[in-house]
Amino acid sequence: MEKNQKIILVAGGLITLGLLVIDVFFALIALVFVLVLLMTFHIMGETRDYPLVAAELSEDAREVIITNTGTAEARNIHVAVVPFNVEFDIVSLEPDEASGFGLESMVVEAKAVVTYENTVGQKYTRTYPLTSLGSGGDLLKPMFPLFGHR
Repeated sequence: MEKNQKIILVAGGLITLGLLVIDVFFALIALVFVLVLLMTFHIMGETRDYPLVAAELSEDAREVIITNTGTAEARNIHVAVVPFNVEFDIVSLEPDEASGFGLESMVVEAKAVVTYENTVGQKYTRTYPLTSLGSGGDLLKPMFPLFGHR
């Protein structure tokens, strides 16, 4: 945890203690705010060095575009386009950087299997459907399915 974050949490704790003298309910409200800040700082620390590589087709469906949408550098990126038997490697991508790989012909529908690692060497694998026909998925499928989708 950084120095500024610790200062904010200590100040929140002191304010909570000060409000405890005035009223218990005000102190509990301030304690909830301090706990929310603590959770936020913890989540920020976990996601600080997280690469997230995404694959999609270009508008003309002749290129696979690989983009690092994460917060850290992605290294040793290997992409396999199934069923076209196309494989290519990218050495590294910085956050918000993109790279493209041209295909011989237009692609209607395919799947990209992306394998990459972060700066520490932890490996990640993701699979992305590639389609030139819009969203490609079921439009009625919920974003966060709580129950089985039919």
